Amino acid sequence: MAQLSCGIVGLPNVGKSTLFNALTSNQATASNYPFCTIEPNIGIVEVFDPRLKVLSDLSKSNKLVYATMQFVDIAGLVAGASQGEGLGNKFLANIRETDAIVHVVRCFEDPDVVHVNGSIDPIRDIEVINLELALADLQSAENSIAKLEKQIKSNKELIPVLETLKKVLVHLNENQPVRSLDLTENERLLLTAYPFLTNKKVLYVANVSEECLPELKNAYTEKVFAYAAKEGSDAIAICSKIEAEIAQLPLDERTGFLQSIGLEESGLTRLIRHSFDMLGLITFLTTGEIETRAWTIHRGTNAAEAAGKIHTDIQKGFIRAETIAYSDYVKFGSRPAARDNGKARSEGRDYVVLDGDVILFMHN
Repeated sequence: MAQLSCGIVGLPNVGKSTLFNALTSNQATASNYPFCTIEPNIGIVEVFDPRLKVLSDLSKSNKLVYATMQFVDIAGLVAGASQGEGLGNKFLANIRETDAIVHVVRCFEDPDVVHVNGSIDPIRDIEVINLELALADLQSAENSIAKLEKQIKSNKELIPVLETLKKVLVHLNENQPVRSLDLTENERLLLTAYPFLTNKKVLYVANVSEECLPELKNAYTEKVFAYAAKEGSDAIAICSKIEAEIAQLPLDERTGFLQSIGLEESGLTRLIRHSFDMLGLITFLTTGEIETRAWTIHRGTNAAEAAGKIHTDIQKGFIRAETIAYSDYVKFGSRPAARDNGKARSEGRDYVVLDGDVILFMHN
């Protein structure tokens, strides 16, 4: 599985780049969230998981390796992007290459930060972007349908694809995103060749001012959360200005600072965790003297496929997986002790791996 990515989108001046810069500022190797920049607007960030430190202490591991995610800071969009306005075409192409969308919405008043539309209205802002994505999808659907109608004369097997695309077109014309269309499993498979922008999952991030701490709530955020719920999407509130300040602090001072402003964890931690969940990802764990590591897989992955994440040879020579639930591993303190207490399960290649399984693979 290639590195999965979330594209960070939003209108200009909503705090999108401040948020991305806070993510990218943790360069030190000792950081909980080190982030290495591949290009100026792409970075890899660690998915902090406290379970790794616990297992590492039990195993006396030499190093910890967290799961990672990719974030892409996408150029600010303006109305008319689907027709190429502003950086429209580049913006849409960049979103198309990501797996999910983190949509930053301005939920703060600040006379020093000009709003592109002259006033604060988060729902209007959301709909500007969603409309541009839908218009781009409409164009794609119409073009694909026109091509298929020509090809279908000599290839009747394309009829189900055409019928599915026509359903998509009707849904888009009703101003609804493709992700909310009720499709059969087979129809979803047929659509995988068509990367519709509104088919991507969205996490709405309501960006608030420092005055909203620690509750991170105001009249604007309530509207964003209601909009997300109606659409079946997730939403969180964050103060990107505070996140930028936290990112500049030494690691050992962050917890104290968060407590001083009434927060249990940073907004970036929540953002990364929600993004990870949105992509349907879980982690299984391996631990030993050399390292304790989190391995990223899709929910529903079987044991043989999970073994292939470590090395293709382990998948090919798979015999069985000795699996211990994280809580049992911690309770008994080691693999042999968990085994002696009947908590180590011997699983075959078709076993569906659960989040937090601590696994030892047996292979030829």
